[in-house]
Amino acid sequence: MVVTGNMFGDILSDAAAMLTGSIGMLPSASLNASNQGLYEPSHGSAPDIAGQGIANPLATILSAAMMLRFSLNQPEAADRIETAVKSVLASGLRTTDIWSQGTTKVGTQQMGDAVVAAITKTTKG
Repeated sequence: MVVTGNMFGDILSDAAAMLTGSIGMLPSASLNASNQGLYEPSHGSAPDIAGQGIANPLATILSAAMMLRFSLNQPEAADRIETAVKSVLASGLRTTDIWSQGTTKVGTQQMGDAVVAAITKTTKG
């Protein structure tokens, strides 16, 4: 976790996107001293690609995991979400922004559904 002002945070998130392959992989939170705050993907709502089925939902999903961990004191639930995302990525599914040769390109809905299925699988044991 890195704590910065908003503008410097924007600069860092853009730079960090190079490490993850896409800004679509970066969850984000703006928290107060009591760990209450706003959770969102670093890329925001991506209005330029809204409705096209090509947005990467993983940053949004991982932002929900951050909310569970930091604001709602539900680390086990956060772990399940993070594990599900890792499992889906390990299976080779990729949205357009992180797709590479040898992986399977899927849309927003398919990626989200795959994460839900992985969470369900880990929850049922």
